[in-house]
Amino acid sequence: MRKALIVGIDYYQDLTSLSGCVKDAEAVANMLCRNADETTNFKTPKVLTATGVQDLVTRRTLRDSIEALFADDSEIVLLYFAGHGYVDATGGFLCASDCRDGDDGLALSDVMTFAKESKAKNKIIILDSCHGGIAGNRPGKGSLAEIGEGMTLLTASTEDQYSYEGGNGAPGVFTNLLVDALNGAAANLVGDVTPGSVYAHIDQSLGPWGGQRPVFKTNVKSFVSLRKAAPPIALEELLQLAKHFPKPGFKFPLDPSYEPERSQEQRDDTSIPPPDPAKNVIFKMLQNYVRVNLVRPVGAPHMWHAAMESKSCELTVLGEHYRRLVADKLI
Repeated sequence: MRKALIVGIDYYQDLTSLSGCVKDAEAVANMLCRNADETTNFKTPKVLTATGVQDLVTRRTLRDSIEALFADDSEIVLLYFAGHGYVDATGGFLCASDCRDGDDGLALSDVMTFAKESKAKNKIIILDSCHGGIAGNRPGKGSLAEIGEGMTLLTASTEDQYSYEGGNGAPGVFTNLLVDALNGAAANLVGDVTPGSVYAHIDQSLGPWGGQRPVFKTNVKSFVSLRKAAPPIALEELLQLAKHFPKPGFKFPLDPSYEPERSQEQRDDTSIPPPDPAKNVIFKMLQNYVRVNLVRPVGAPHMWHAAMESKSCELTVLGEHYRRLVADKLI
C-alpha cells in the first residue's frame, strides 16, 4: 500500500497569509492519486488545506496527522507540506494556521523522528516551505544530516533560503516543477518517476539563476517509483532494442533505402536506391531511439545524413544500458 498526507496552508491567524499553497497541495494530490494509465497509485491521499478561519490546520491537527501517517507500515508513505517554514538556532519548524511567531510550529525534528521510527519501507518528505533544507540536520551541528534508512527528503530551498510562491495564487515555482516532473518530465524510458529524477528535473530547470536551490537527501537501498507516467517511447519499440543491436558496440548499417524523405533530384537519381517500406519502418524506430538518447548516428550530424551517405548508427551509453536490460529480460 502507498499512502500520502498532503498539506497546504494559505490562511494564518497571526502570520502573513499565503495565496498558492492550497492550490499546490491540490495539484500534488491530484497527480499522485493515479498513474498516467488511470490505475491507482497512492491510496486516496489525505489532504489538509487551510483557506480561511473556517478550516484551520492547527498545530495539533498537523502533528497528529503526520504521526498517524508514519505509524503506518505501508510500502511507501509520503508527506507533502506547502506553507510557512521557520528556522532558529534550535532547528526548523512547519508553521500551522495557529502559529503566532514560527517557533511554536511543529518541529522538523519531531517529523524526522516520526519518519525514522516508522515501519514503512520508504518514507518520503517533500517540503515546499522556506528554510526546508534544514530538515534532517542535527541542531548545532551545521549541515551534518541524519537520514534514517529508507528516508528521502526533497525541499524547495536550503535552510537559509525562501521558497517562492507563484503570482496571484498560481502554483509555486517548486511545486509547479514537481507536478511537471510527476506528469512525465522526469520519467525514465519505462515511465517510472523517482525521487532522484524529480530532484534532477527541478534542479536543472531552476539552473544557476533561481533565487532558491532545492535540497535532496536520501538513504535508500531499493528502487522507489513515485508515479508511473506515460513513457517517452513505446514499450514494444524499447523491447526491440536488443534485436536491432544484438551485441555491445554493434553498429547498425544504413543506406538510402532506409530514408523515405528525399529531394526531387534525389528521387530522379537512379543510382540512389528507392525507399524500402520495411526498412522505413525500422528507420522510424531508430529515429525514435535517437529522440530519447538511446542511439546516435556515426560520422554524420543527423540520421538522414547517415542513411543517405550509407553510414551507420550506434548505441549511446544509455542505449547500451537499456539494451542489456532488454537482453537480460529485466524489462
